[in-house]
Amino acid sequence: MLIVLMAQIVLSDDGLAASGETREPDVSIDEIEYVAGWERNRIVLGTTAAGVAGVTAWGVANWDYFSRSPQAKSEGWFGPDTPEGGMDKLGHLYTTYLMSHGFAYLYEHWDFEHREAAFCGCLTSFAIMGYMEFGDSFSDYGFSYEDLVMNGLGAVLGYLLYTRPALAGKVDLRWQIGLQPTQADVLTDYENSKFLVALKLNGFETFRRGALRHVELHAGYYVEGFGEAGEPDYRHPYLGIGVNLTDLLFRQGWPRCATVLRYLQLPYTSLNHDFDL
Repeated sequence: MLIVLMAQIVLSDDGLAASGETREPDVSIDEIEYVAGWERNRIVLGTTAAGVAGVTAWGVANWDYFSRSPQAKSEGWFGPDTPEGGMDKLGHLYTTYLMSHGFAYLYEHWDFEHREAAFCGCLTSFAIMGYMEFGDSFSDYGFSYEDLVMNGLGAVLGYLLYTRPALAGKVDLRWQIGLQPTQADVLTDYENSKFLVALKLNGFETFRRGALRHVELHAGYYVEGFGEAGEPDYRHPYLGIGVNLTDLLFRQGWPRCATVLRYLQLPYTSLNHDFDL
């Protein structure tokens, strides 16, 4: 699903489709708005239902959904005694954020107004991720309150960065996939992942004309050793400085590649200073 939504983000055009119809309508404006509103609701509900069906099929096949009685538990946040050192929590936030943008682009392609598409995209994303947590409650994973909170935060960030171009020009939320995978499922390969926020200096008027427009500042997090028996566990917040590849590729006429790099960080494109916890 993440791959499909990423493709939708890259391939979608900005703006809404223009209508060439010029004749006067035979029904009232209120009737047109009612029908259009009902049709949009139907589209959102259908899209959400399709996502829920996909999660159900995948969960039953791979995550043992509905194999036991429902359970709920607290998994903690970023402590040393948590299963993934908090990387799973950031994974929930990032996935909901990315899905919210993917669905928002999709709804805009279906002629939703920009803010309406953003709102419906966030609702769809949060609903699907919330249902995933519901499915987890019927498996060995269990329902996690922390995961649900991070899903909500991801949806809110998705809406803010989709509807505020000035903010999106300054800030990106990204996922970095390393080159040394530790398991087949890349989406939960937390030992091979980093999550980061990038502050793009070219988004500030002061830096747009100088050399610093090519620079961005990073604040991120990753872990080592979690889930490996006998290995020490390390949590690494870090600060870094990198090259603004999104702006560089856009200026070189590669807007779709630039869009991808708003969400993905390429390995070895920044200098980082780690802090060990």
